[in-house]
Amino acid sequence: MTTRAIMIAAPRSGGGKTTTTLGLLGAFRQRGISVQAAKTGPDYIDPAFHEVVTGRPSFNLDSWAMGPALLETLLAGAAQDAELLVVESSMGLFDGLNAPQDGRGAPSDIAARFGIPVVLVLDISGQGQSAAAIAHGFATFDPRVRVAGVILNHVASDRHLSMAATAVAAAGLPVLGAFRRDPTLQLPERHLGLVQAREHGNLSDLLDRLTVRAEEALDLDAILTAASPLSVRDQGIIALQPPGQRIAVADDAAFSFLYGHLARGWRQAGAELVPFSPLADEGPDDACDACWLPGGYPELHAAKLASAALFRQHLVDFAQTRPVHGECGGFMVLGRALEDAEGKTHAMTGLLDHVTTFARRRMNLGYRQAVLREDCALGTAGAVLRGHEFHYSQVAEAGTDAPLADLQDGTGRDLGAAGGRRGPVSGSFFHVMAHRA
Repeated sequence: MTTRAIMIAAPRSGGGKTTTTLGLLGAFRQRGISVQAAKTGPDYIDPAFHEVVTGRPSFNLDSWAMGPALLETLLAGAAQDAELLVVESSMGLFDGLNAPQDGRGAPSDIAARFGIPVVLVLDISGQGQSAAAIAHGFATFDPRVRVAGVILNHVASDRHLSMAATAVAAAGLPVLGAFRRDPTLQLPERHLGLVQAREHGNLSDLLDRLTVRAEEALDLDAILTAASPLSVRDQGIIALQPPGQRIAVADDAAFSFLYGHLARGWRQAGAELVPFSPLADEGPDDACDACWLPGGYPELHAAKLASAALFRQHLVDFAQTRPVHGECGGFMVLGRALEDAEGKTHAMTGLLDHVTTFARRRMNLGYRQAVLREDCALGTAGAVLRGHEFHYSQVAEAGTDAPLADLQDGTGRDLGAAGGRRGPVSGSFFHVMAHRA
């Protein structure tokens, strides 16, 4: 089977990429097409929506955090049993770091490297013919990136549509469809982005409506024709070696930010992932030899986690002899205490000595490179890892633990020591995406 690929991108965040992607995925699947989704850049929320629509785990592609061989391996895995790969871009199509060339973390890096055509979603609110200038600029900005057509979004009227569509077509770009304004088709958000797919009470109804909208408003045949064959080969690379042979993974509304490509790589390496729910007062399975606490929203569930006595005791017992690692939200729960948005302090597991606060919020966002100071669940001392931070919570008290790693941002600027480690327990706000040799 030959897999064809298309990228859904936009000039900026908030332009309608996610709702357009979800509608397309639903419409293509309804046609009987085996469709796989992916997301460029660091994002653990949108892929969960992809998975609900496609019935397949989504994955991430990032040209800064991941080397070319890993990117090709991930795409080759996606192409194994899918007729169509739909890649949703992050941010704006050309947004990323200023350097290095082809490794800026920009969606355009992925489109150019693998020859994936782009469908540009244009929010034309407050403009008419000017939409053509934007589309033309994006189509000609980088000759290695092919813009195959345009979807017009937030169209106010027939006249508005005619003005924009006529101008875009005159600029030489096909108009592949148009969406009218519909505020009822918005996905709710919170401080880290969209509310998680697992927390929506009426998600299936919303996805059905997005599918119907895509079928009615878009030229699905033209979009399928625009998709190009994907030519990739499995390089046998996994992003990160598994921390154990049998890994207990916290998995519920408080701990859900586990990258799909990491989980897939661990399974490919022969590891088994065993989920448990701290919010249900469950601890890690004692038959496991490592425990992973992903990021998520523990700040929204601090009281319930503080009262989950069995979870806390089982985790403390587990950590006496086996590695436990916490990322971001998991790091917060490994600490001594967590202060919620109302300023109330809740006791956490105390496996590390820090205290975090969500009451004194400040956004931390960006790429990170981490060099491990000692052996831990993430790898051996000196290992170089790439990923990102995205959190509003802060360390209120650093505690007495030794630092886990030395951090740099995406430009190479030193950010100092980060995280904590004590015996087999480690954690930080850093989300790892891949090991870099």
